[in-house]
Amino acid sequence: MSQPMKTALLLCVLTASPVVAERPNIVLILADDLGWADIGYNNKAVYSPHLDELANTGITFTQHYVMPQCTPTRVALMTGRYPGRFGGAALQASNEPAFPQNTPTLASMLQQAGYRTYLAGKWHLGSRVEHGPNHFGFDSSYGSLAGAVGMYDHRYRTGDFEHTWHRDHAPVDGAENGVHASELVAREAARVITESAQARNTGTPFFLYLPFHSVHTPLDERGPFVDRPTQRDPQNRQRWLNEDRIVWFNDPDGIIQREPDPEKRLLLAAVHHLDHITGRIVKLLDETGLRDNTLILFSSDNGPQGSWPGNAYPDDLKLTDFNQPLPFRGKKVDVWEGGIHVPGFVNWPARLQPRTDSTPVHIVDWYPTLAALAESTADAPDWDGVNLATLLFEQTPLPQRDLYWTWNKRINRWALRRGPWKIVKYTKRPPESAADWELYHLADDPKESDNVAAKHPEVLAELHNAFLRQRKKDAQK
Repeated sequence: MSQPMKTALLLCVLTASPVVAERPNIVLILADDLGWADIGYNNKAVYSPHLDELANTGITFTQHYVMPQCTPTRVALMTGRYPGRFGGAALQASNEPAFPQNTPTLASMLQQAGYRTYLAGKWHLGSRVEHGPNHFGFDSSYGSLAGAVGMYDHRYRTGDFEHTWHRDHAPVDGAENGVHASELVAREAARVITESAQARNTGTPFFLYLPFHSVHTPLDERGPFVDRPTQRDPQNRQRWLNEDRIVWFNDPDGIIQREPDPEKRLLLAAVHHLDHITGRIVKLLDETGLRDNTLILFSSDNGPQGSWPGNAYPDDLKLTDFNQPLPFRGKKVDVWEGGIHVPGFVNWPARLQPRTDSTPVHIVDWYPTLAALAESTADAPDWDGVNLATLLFEQTPLPQRDLYWTWNKRINRWALRRGPWKIVKYTKRPPESAADWELYHLADDPKESDNVAAKHPEVLAELHNAFLRQRKKDAQK
């Protein structure tokens, strides 16, 4: 059976079921550089009550995977394909076009299925106007075309892409300087939700993609002191200036203030701010009557940054070991678990029963899943992801499959997971034989500390052959 026929058959089953009879609105929240331990439901040292509530009343994935860095994860999300299929700029953070102009995307699929499509936040899949989000299925876009920006003046690094704060690809006069980037994204989200509620009688659902700049550096939480970048108190270097008067450093439970490290405290403040914004968005969905039939997806784009030398962006602080400690090996840009294993959940009050799910899932899965829920009739692209609908609604186990990671334009990090087994290699050339790999059993060794390759040559051989099959699908550049 062809892939389009398989998709059509599954859509018939889904639309015949009362469980998913109504197409949902979709709000997709992507945090930036939020590590597995930088959220409250994974770590009691973090204050994030609104995100925790969404996770606890939805389906929380304990093994939710992404790519090791921002642009590659956005490629995987938007195309349902591993970034290696495109090669080049898709494989690491880049301002160059990540995929060709005619590439089907999650947004273009939903647009064709009758959704109104909106982006507010960070695009980073091609930072020039000619490769902006409105060319890839978004009816409206707002935020930065480039990657990380100064939180209050919204500039990227000095150079060709310094000024990319835009609305529908047109520069915004003054870049709305003086307001935190996440607050601007939240304002845009509120506009979209309010207008969508007013137009609900048209029967047109909406897709709202919110790729926040938080909690990527530069970390800058000024509170009411908008004219003064975040800085140490000269009277006490363990405190931030006016920290006691900035709400994001002071949660009602005193969790943030119990953190003695000022740099970790700054990260916790950024999480608090992002969490509060998320709560406001959910509250507005409630107030407008859209909440029950709105599916909310949440993920980070990669593991935690760890340390940062500063001085790359406006008001960019040097920070050292500022994330919460991980229970995994590695961090951002690693294909070890710490770089790719991140918080992830889905929440849909009218349709999904709360639970925790330990199935390994990947951000490439959300395109085919949302295509099914949107009742898309477009021909299915050559997805690497799988449709999670039966897992979500019927708790049907997924067939065994391989998850695959690469990183860097000149690829030097490789990994593949099948079931509990994972092979990893850091090398400038693709592993050519099974003997080149390290092998880990993640169920027994989630920290990847015990290389058991010598004990399981048959598993190693199987996974190496699986890697070769994946590698053949990549762009050979």
